[in-house]
Amino acid sequence: MLAAMSIPPTDQVPGPAIHVQGLEKSYKELRVLRGVDLDVARGSIFALLGSNGAGKTTVVKILSTLLKADTGTARVNGFDVATQAAGVRESISLTGQFAAVDEILSGRENLVLVARLRHLTDPGAIADELLRRFSLTEAGARRAATYSGGMRRRLDIAMSLIGSPPLIFLDEPTAGLDPEARIDVWQAVKELAEGGTTVLLTTQYLDEAEQLADRIAILHQGRIIVNGTLAELRRLLPPAKVEYVEKQPSLEDVFFAVVGEGDKDGQDHKTRSSEK
Repeated sequence: MLAAMSIPPTDQVPGPAIHVQGLEKSYKELRVLRGVDLDVARGSIFALLGSNGAGKTTVVKILSTLLKADTGTARVNGFDVATQAAGVRESISLTGQFAAVDEILSGRENLVLVARLRHLTDPGAIADELLRRFSLTEAGARRAATYSGGMRRRLDIAMSLIGSPPLIFLDEPTAGLDPEARIDVWQAVKELAEGGTTVLLTTQYLDEAEQLADRIAILHQGRIIVNGTLAELRRLLPPAKVEYVEKQPSLEDVFFAVVGEGDKDGQDHKTRSSEK
């Protein structure tokens, strides 16, 4: 988990929070990214949607300076990820696919520890405010090992916010969570954006992108094949009509239309879109 210690005044930095152009990455003969282009507006939730192996985590690792691209450029909060890595790290937070909490410590102790490591004043007050914000006050004194999956994930996101980073990367934040826990995390993500935090979210869950994102990009075989708002993506397909009721295509309809029904990487997609 990366997070800010000293946040630059990003409101004075022109342009998008994230700007990516021509990003490529290969592992020997395997081309993971084949020229990714995207922009993420400040204060928005941007969903990078794709199947397992599409390259979503690779994009996040490059943008968070954990991995170097082979070619292409990327700027995060105005900093070049290749030449200004320290500036990038000071202005972001990264929450990976698995909650990075210390199970021996209580929820509050986890938060206090991170605040102290970042040399912030009054770590206890910071911890108490984050516990309140993420509805964890009653569980704050309990060991994190006793938390449910959704509570652990909320605590993990809360830890990522210490220092008020203007941009947070959430890599598959609800992977493996039950439906109730997923909704809890969704609410936490929405509150981040409402507070002005820019969120880049990677997910393979179509309903998650549909519920949360201001803009959605579909990453397939290392390339962004569509990028737009949910309304714009729906317009890629004609509206279906059942009797006299007009049915708008769901994000799942759009996803499989642009990716191709026959190319599912061997996965059994059992769910299909429901009418809204």
